Amino acid sequence: QVQLVESGGGLVQAGGSLRLSCAASGRTFSSYALGWFCQAPGKEREFVATITWMSGDTTHYADSVKGRFTVSRDNAKNTAYLQMNSLRPEDPAVYYCAAPAAWYNNSLLYTNKQRYNYWGQGTQVNVSS
Repeated sequence: QVQLVESGGGLVQAGGSLRLSCAASGRTFSSYALGWFCQAPGKEREFVATITWMSGDTTHYADSVKGRFTVSRDNAKNTAYLQMNSLRPEDPAVYYCAAPAAWYNNSLLYTNKQRYNYWGQGTQVNVSS
């Protein structure tokens, strides 16, 4: 079992920055990958970013956040991060981190929320215009 706890959400002005953290416990996630997803009211949970590290770090981002968000990890701390810069009024949502229970050779498969078995409780991000 893996427990994930997100933190770092809050209210920021448009153009500002936030750094979300995802702390893992129960089992190290150092073997596979970690994903970030977001869910706005009335919408489906959507992919934001993922990082995999079987052969060096590989990252993927949703088109809407490319160039603005950066995903990283610190395995020694069992913590992953989502640096969110240039936040926009359309970015507000609950942001979740998630960990898979299986390894897939194709890192793009981790952009699909169905690949993830463990989810945090989420952290709210709000952006004021």
